[in-house]
Amino acid sequence: MTDVEIIETAALGDRSHVAHDGEQAIVVDPQRDLDRVTRVLDDLGLRCALVLETHVHNDYVSGGLALARATGAGHGLPATALLAFDHRPMADGDELDIGGLHVRTVATPGHTDAHVAYVVDGGPGGTALFTGGSLLYGTVGRTDLVAPSRTGELARAQYRSAHRLAELAGDDARVYPTHGFGSFCSSAPATADTVRTLGDERARNTALTEPSEDAFVSRLVAGLTAYPRYYAQMGERNLAGAGPADLSPPAPVAPAELAARIARGEWVVDLRSRTAYAAAHARGTVGIELGRPFATYIGWLIPWGAPLTLVGDSPEQIADAQRQLVRIGVERPAGAAVGSPAEVAAPSRVTGYPTAAFADVPTGATVLDVRRADERADDAVAGSIGIPLHSLEALMDEVPDEEIWVHCASGYRASIAASLLDRAGHDVVLIDDDFPAAAAAGLTASPVTGLA
Repeated sequence: MTDVEIIETAALGDRSHVAHDGEQAIVVDPQRDLDRVTRVLDDLGLRCALVLETHVHNDYVSGGLALARATGAGHGLPATALLAFDHRPMADGDELDIGGLHVRTVATPGHTDAHVAYVVDGGPGGTALFTGGSLLYGTVGRTDLVAPSRTGELARAQYRSAHRLAELAGDDARVYPTHGFGSFCSSAPATADTVRTLGDERARNTALTEPSEDAFVSRLVAGLTAYPRYYAQMGERNLAGAGPADLSPPAPVAPAELAARIARGEWVVDLRSRTAYAAAHARGTVGIELGRPFATYIGWLIPWGAPLTLVGDSPEQIADAQRQLVRIGVERPAGAAVGSPAEVAAPSRVTGYPTAAFADVPTGATVLDVRRADERADDAVAGSIGIPLHSLEALMDEVPDEEIWVHCASGYRASIAASLLDRAGHDVVLIDDDFPAAAAAGLTASPVTGLA
């Protein structure tokens, strides 16, 4: 029976997989920080015999080429992908054996043109389907990443690919997608279940339960929302092939140099919790709490290739941030400063702003909502201004020159927005609260104003 180890990358909503027969291993869609993969291989006494990728990824830099080169394993990718490095082209119907595992390639266009799934068998009842960005848990991968004009065409291809996958094996076959656990590559929210079967998907996946292809396409296209800007860089990087990640510590930055970088308008990002940042931070920094969405919002907000300096409480915090950043192609921070605000900046440069709950918002306050437009369309604070976080820098001149109370759905995005507003010289209050509390405070009504 095929054994499968799951390597979760919760920060990006993705999973890599190690399928094995107890001796030989196939690694599917590995992330860039390969020490996590080699740890699994070493712990189980496995030899990496083959690296397989279901598609050229849009949301992270692949570790496939580096892993194949480091281990001497074969490296299989979709045959129709125009890659700049040596690899094994995997075309529809291709089969191969790795130890006790049998691999069959299935073309599954939709999420991208060059997309395949892999059917792996290794014993009675041991079928595993590695579906990449095609058949996810309850949904499918989004189809607007290749080109907006092709969204409908690829959605139809995605529908047909999902139905083809559904006919490949019995109900007990296990389904292992790459995306769908919070990834923006998913076309809709997907379950966080550890493992689901093909029978589960036949019963619950929207691509398999909608009454027609037209109904499915309409539902999928209507559910697509904005996705991070850094995605535009990932395809080109993965087509060229990425080398090993460098996770060595960045150069330390002294207070005078940190101040100079801030004065030059560089991105200096404070990793501490949003409440700690609000209480005290170096003026001119941007607060992006080192949590699950950290890398996503770094990649969404910072101009690609701009120098990035990190500020954190500890070297471990800096190292964690580096690991998340290298997955999206931010190779090396320009430096790092470790310590409290008073230790990394002159006392005169330390500032802060208040935090509040929705119940604290006074009548007549100017409220800025930084959720996405689709979120705001469901409900909003009456009279509030709507500017999605990813548009705030471009529309900063449109923000009123008065005290701004800023919120999102939970406080995370609002904290980033508050730091950007603070850096731009606005008087800001961070509403660090869950949005349902706005209704409890009597603040919600149909949205009135939106700038983006």
